[in-house]
Amino acid sequence: MRSHRYVAVVFSLLLLAAPPALAHAHLERAVPAVGSTVRTPPDEITLRFSEKVEASFSTVQVTGPEKQRFDTGTPRVDDREQTVLRMPLKPLTPGVYTVTWRAVSVDTHVTTGDFKFTVAP
Repeated sequence: MRSHRYVAVVFSLLLLAAPPALAHAHLERAVPAVGSTVRTPPDEITLRFSEKVEASFSTVQVTGPEKQRFDTGTPRVDDREQTVLRMPLKPLTPGVYTVTWRAVSVDTHVTTGDFKFTVAP
């Protein structure tokens, strides 16, 4: 019985000493929200991820009703919250917009996704 306790203690210590699992930066929230309809066109897209992201390796593309691009420049990580990626936009007109993103977390894992939002007149 004593050896079983010893094995359990050693196993527990090994679990505690194991390096943390590497995670991916999953999209938690967006502004405008995924699938939302807004009356006031945003001047930027804000994406909040579950992990810190690297702006230099991440991308955000915003296309409009005629497939034209509305994103400007490169995305930047928020100065205060490194889980937030911001992309400035050209002025938006009414219509459906698609946001396509690629996020590289600080541990170099890549996640991708897309969503739509609508600017109503």
